[in-house]
Amino acid sequence: MGASWVTDHVREIADYPTSGVMFRDITPLLGDRAAFGRAVDDLVTCFHDLEVDRVVGIESRGFIIAAPVAYRLRAGFVPVRKAGKLPWAVAREEYELEYGTDRLEIHRDAIHPDERILVVDDVLATGGTAAATCRLVEALGGTIVGLGFMIELSSLGGRARLGGRRTESLVSY
Repeated sequence: MGASWVTDHVREIADYPTSGVMFRDITPLLGDRAAFGRAVDDLVTCFHDLEVDRVVGIESRGFIIAAPVAYRLRAGFVPVRKAGKLPWAVAREEYELEYGTDRLEIHRDAIHPDERILVVDDVLATGGTAAATCRLVEALGGTIVGLGFMIELSSLGGRARLGGRRTESLVSY
C-alpha cells in the first residue's frame, strides 16, 4: 500500500534481540493516537472488499492491531497464543525458527467450518509464525481470506511461505 508515513513512527534498534538484527519497534506508533488510528484504518481499507467473520491476531503485538481491525470490520477477534497460555482445549502447531522450534495454540472452538478469516500481525519477517497460524485456522475448517501486516521485512522472504494467499503490508523494508 506504500504507507511510508509508518516508518516515521517506527524506532529501529540495532543488534536486538541478537547481533546483526535490526529490530523494528512499533511502540512509538502505538503511542501516537493519529498514527495508531491511521494504521488500523489503512489495514481495514486493504480488506474492505472482503467478507470477514473473524480476525485472528498473533501474540502479542498482533493482538494490539487485530482487535481494532476486527471491530472496524464487524468481525469477531480470535487470539493465537504461544503454547501454554490458553486455558481451554487447544489445537497446536509447531513451526521452525532459525534457532529451533516454537508452538502456537488456538482454542478448538475459536474457528468454525467455512468461516472467513483474516490474519493480522505487526510484522511479516520469515513467515513462519503466519504460516503456522494459517495451518491452525485451516485445521479447524476456516478459510484464510487474507493476511495483513503493518511492516514487511521483504528481504527475509516471508511472503513466499504464505502460499500465494492475499497478503497486504502497510510498508515494506
